[in-house]
Amino acid sequence: MKVVIAPDSFKESLPAAAVAAAIAAGWRAVWPQAELLCRPMADGGEGTLDAVLAATAGERRSCRVSGPLGEPVEAAWGWLADSRTAVIEMAAASGLHLLPAGQRDVLRASTRGTGELILAALDAGAARIILGLGGSATNDAGSGLLRALGGELLDAAGQPLEEGGAALAGFAELRLAGLDPRLGGVEFQVACDVDNPLCGSHGAAQVFAPQKGASATQVLQLDAALSHFADCCALQLGRDERHFPGSGAAGGLGFAARTFLAASFRPGIELVAELNGLEQAIIGADLVITGEGRLDAQTLHGKTPLGVARIARRHAVPVIALAGSLGEGYQALYAEGIDAAFSLVPGPLELAQALAGAAPLLEQRSRDIARLWQLAGAC
Repeated sequence: MKVVIAPDSFKESLPAAAVAAAIAAGWRAVWPQAELLCRPMADGGEGTLDAVLAATAGERRSCRVSGPLGEPVEAAWGWLADSRTAVIEMAAASGLHLLPAGQRDVLRASTRGTGELILAALDAGAARIILGLGGSATNDAGSGLLRALGGELLDAAGQPLEEGGAALAGFAELRLAGLDPRLGGVEFQVACDVDNPLCGSHGAAQVFAPQKGASATQVLQLDAALSHFADCCALQLGRDERHFPGSGAAGGLGFAARTFLAASFRPGIELVAELNGLEQAIIGADLVITGEGRLDAQTLHGKTPLGVARIARRHAVPVIALAGSLGEGYQALYAEGIDAAFSLVPGPLELAQALAGAAPLLEQRSRDIARLWQLAGAC
């Protein structure tokens, strides 16, 4: 028997490699002779760097950069020397997890630190930069990143704007003469799991800012500021990328990557699957097990289990998904290649308990499914 185990991380609980290991332990308890191929996955958000480094001979590096509100943070990034490729997870510098709940301020949060990580990659001689978008604390349309790379954002009086998305309401002039000239020799690839535009009802502010602590009034304020910024950029540059799918990712960082870095966009799951050889592993497998912290209707929008299931479906391999919880609309995944889905929790459980006990819960549920699989084979 050959089983491919390809889960995403369980946010605030376990990285993808630990999730895969727990599932493998449960399966091995029932099928000790099974061939188990672990392929930790990610979709461009948190965990992408770990998944890529686990699949390659990459080197983990780190540097001190500006956090979301300007405080210094130590941020990791990856270096693949053979291809001169840098792997940057924007959440490492500008992520929501870097701010305690009581200190979050989406109006002022900046992507400057992500730009500083790009500078570190340029210093290393990068020819390609993979930029994972997701898990951001920001809603600044990548303006902080742009400033870190040498751009200037000025108000009507010719003064530099303050950091953050709210300040973009006063944006008047963009100066790009100071952009780092090394950017022109680098290929940028964006890995993300959403296709939202920058503005409007499906845009960065209205969809994602509430998760970052924005009130209803602040959401409208941010959306108007992003729209104004996009208007001014379109007028000055002669092109408008606000409607490009993914421009609203990571608080609009996708917009800056597309507009100023000429980045190409790929679903994060595709990029990670390519690097870790997922499709080759699935060929000839009897079963694929995937999962993430929560399976629901949002999983249909490019999340890891969906991407894994679509690859497995091409090779007629059944897929089982494990999740911390099953939310509204998860049943739609059955039409996309996931054959069965199971929650980990055995009964009423405090969230903190579930997060802390994810590994034994994963192992137990995997063991249960392995026993069921054993029974089905005997029938």
